Amino acid sequence: MPLHILLPLVVLGIAGIAVLLHLIGWSKPATLADDAAAKRAWLEEFPDDPPKRVVLSHDHHAALIETEKGHGVVWPMGADTTARYLTDAKISRTGKGLRIDLPDYTAPRIHLTLDAEEANQWPSLMEHPA
Repeated sequence: MPLHILLPLVVLGIAGIAVLLHLIGWSKPATLADDAAAKRAWLEEFPDDPPKRVVLSHDHHAALIETEKGHGVVWPMGADTTARYLTDAKISRTGKGLRIDLPDYTAPRIHLTLDAEEANQWPSLMEHPA
């Protein structure tokens, strides 16, 4: 097949698949249905450190986790979730929530969308045990 025909077919095919996936809802970020889902997401990353306390965000897109080893956060990364400890994290407010800078090259910055009350409350919860 000539390249001037093959190239548009491939480009349009990939674009069509992307649009179709978006229309059927498969491009939405992961949500945490409840505290149990947040615990499961944490345990996928850190199976040897079970959560003692979970604080779920209002939109169910993030969870603050407290464990024996310290505090952590679970958040969506695409259609899946990921989790990190907050050891040596630098936390700052943004217009939409919190920015967490971690000394971790695999997740150097986390942007959490939180309402105003959560954005005020979460930094102190991250520092003090329950």
